[in-house]
Order: sequence, then C-alpha cells, then structure tokens
Amino acid sequence: MKYINEMTLNFKALSINEGFSRSAVAAFCVQINPTLDEITDIKTAVSEAVTNCVVHAYPKNIGDVEVWVGLTEDTIYISISDTGIGITNFERAREPFFTTKPEQERSGMGFTVIESFMDTLELAKGPRGGTTINMSKRIGNVAKKALGGFNA
Repeated sequence: MKYINEMTLNFKALSINEGFSRSAVAAFCVQINPTLDEITDIKTAVSEAVTNCVVHAYPKNIGDVEVWVGLTEDTIYISISDTGIGITNFERAREPFFTTKPEQERSGMGFTVIESFMDTLELAKGPRGGTTINMSKRIGNVAKKALGGFNA
C-alpha cells in the first residue's frame, strides 16, 4: 500500500494523553479533507482505543502506547498498539458490555463504538506483546468527489 503521508506518535499510557492523541490524529487527517462528521468518528474511535490501552494494558505499571496513521487519497488507516498484558480472547472482548473492570463502572462498549464509527476493525497480538488495534475509514467527502478527486 502506498501512503501519501504517515505519522507515528509514542506516549505513556496516561489518561491525559487520550485527548492529545485524538486531537493529533484528527489534525493529521485533515489533509485529505474529511467532513466534520468523519473527523468526529475518527476522534471517537481513537479515543476509545487509547482509553482501552490506558485502562486495561498496564495494570501494574505505566507502559507505552504507539499510534500510527497512514493516509491514502481516500482512506485513513490507524494502528494503536501497546506492549501490555494483551487481550486473551478477542471475540469475547468485542462483545457489547463485556468488561474486565466492572468495579470501575466500565461499560464494555469500546470496541462496539469503534466498529460503529470505522469501516474496519481488527485486533491482533502486538509485535512486542500486548495488543494492536487496526482500523480504517474511507473518506467520502461529497465536495471532493464533485471536484474530480484528491488532486482537483
């Protein structure tokens, strides 16, 4: 796959970095002219994925989160990884209302929310342990299509 641009962010799995990561990803994605609704969808999905890393990946310490974004002319690809304890059962984790932290009043809707806002969602074991969340969203800006494509 050939990307017209890509970036990588690395930060500590702290809740304060959730807002930073979603804002940074949204700002980066603006260059392919998504609609405001598309940006909102992306920000929500990134927020949910990073929050999962912060809340679940590192129960005994504070580890790292890596966010990678790749852009094509009409699609945003996002990969969010941690090197924490990992998800033992991907199918169960994707069930609505499933949470491993009910005592923290977690809703268990993170992956359901991501799936509702993104076109694809895949979970994988991370290359260095932990979990990687891969997602994508095709950008269908009506104005961009009317002008004849990305380079118009």
